[in-house]
Amino acid sequence: MSSQLNRRKFITQLGLAGASTLGFPSIVRGQNLNSKLQVGFIATGGRATYHLDQCLEHDLQCVAFAEIDKRAWGNVLKKEGWAGAKGYTDWRELFQNHGKELDVVFVSTPDHTHFAPSMTAVSMGIHCYTEKPLSWSVREAQLLTAAYKANPKVVTQMGNQGHAGAGWRTVYDYVKAGAIGDVTEFHTWTNRPVWPQGGKRPEGADPIPPEVDWESWIGPAPMRPYKDKAYHRFNWRGVTDFGSGALGDMACHTTDGIYAMMQPGYAASSEPIFMTSPVGDQFPGGMSVKATYRATADRPGFATYWYEGKKADGERVMPETPEELKMENKKLPWTGNLIYGTKGKILVQGDYWNSPRIIPETKRREFGKPKQLLERSPGHHIEFFMACRGEKPREFSQSNFAYAGPMTANVQLGNLSARAGKKLILNEEGVITNDPSINELAWREPRKGWGPLVQKI
Repeated sequence: MSSQLNRRKFITQLGLAGASTLGFPSIVRGQNLNSKLQVGFIATGGRATYHLDQCLEHDLQCVAFAEIDKRAWGNVLKKEGWAGAKGYTDWRELFQNHGKELDVVFVSTPDHTHFAPSMTAVSMGIHCYTEKPLSWSVREAQLLTAAYKANPKVVTQMGNQGHAGAGWRTVYDYVKAGAIGDVTEFHTWTNRPVWPQGGKRPEGADPIPPEVDWESWIGPAPMRPYKDKAYHRFNWRGVTDFGSGALGDMACHTTDGIYAMMQPGYAASSEPIFMTSPVGDQFPGGMSVKATYRATADRPGFATYWYEGKKADGERVMPETPEELKMENKKLPWTGNLIYGTKGKILVQGDYWNSPRIIPETKRREFGKPKQLLERSPGHHIEFFMACRGEKPREFSQSNFAYAGPMTANVQLGNLSARAGKKLILNEEGVITNDPSINELAWREPRKGWGPLVQKI
């Protein structure tokens, strides 16, 4: 496919006569429980390698893949039974040449290139698994949520595997049992970034490795020169044009339980309460963000606090250690959550809501084990595959875009308030009302030719 692929041409072909040409599936082919799901991968290195293994283990057949770095093509081609898969460096060619064959697509690219292939897949009726965060911007997340609702046969999942775990469900059981009263605050911290943040844009340019398609790597973002090790394969996370910083990288894991339990909708406000520097080419080296959420008929309003990175003196940006831990001579773990209620506190250790417990220990023992209220998941990938095969309803894939979209929008709202350097106030539809001009920052027009090939919302 030409690099000058015209998005308007694809959109105008959305009529019934053009659907077959575009590769739109006439039926949900994964409904045939006796056939293998035909899968395509957009990225095959890094995090994608785990998805490759999961798909092979669960008997999916790789048809084609798109990976900008040919040094990672062997991750597919060397797997048993996948040697015949067709490889591309441009994800658009995967959809043009294999749209009729694909049942499922996995998108594991850097954050800035999540939206366009994900929107294309959903709009073409192809089941879609996209890594976290679901999108690079607030508006992209909202559009993917709309696409999920407009395409009711498509199964989706965002890659926050902790959502399938028992941890947040146990906290839910505690909260519903009244163990800590009404929840008032969540404090969440991370050991990230473990990549450069707070620096300036590197100068100059390096030769592009012959195996790398830099045009496709940049995709919808503004073009900039290739710099060895500055972006590809890992350090893009701290660069505002490409990544989402520590907040975007980890909050879809560490704050997932908040959204799962509280179902808060869009935040009422978001504001940076500490930054080591303004947001520039990179996110700051240390930051803390506060958000507030509205009360509902079932619970009062609450606030969330996010902590990342280090201060100028090297001290980690962290919440205060609660008295309940100090009296036991204990410290906060390296990463986790503190949940404050009107009658007590819960400490959650780790990125994936592991090992939740009431503090102090004496109160935990006094309360005992809560009654289990929620069904447990068979596994993050398994629930997605079961829904894709039609063995379960599509909502059985529980971190679907109807859930993950608003969560990602709230996560990226924290970054947006940091970029704006001010408190943002929103209405219940997620629109900024105290400074409407900031709504423009919630969206970035893709570089010509690198938006979704089709968009059905």
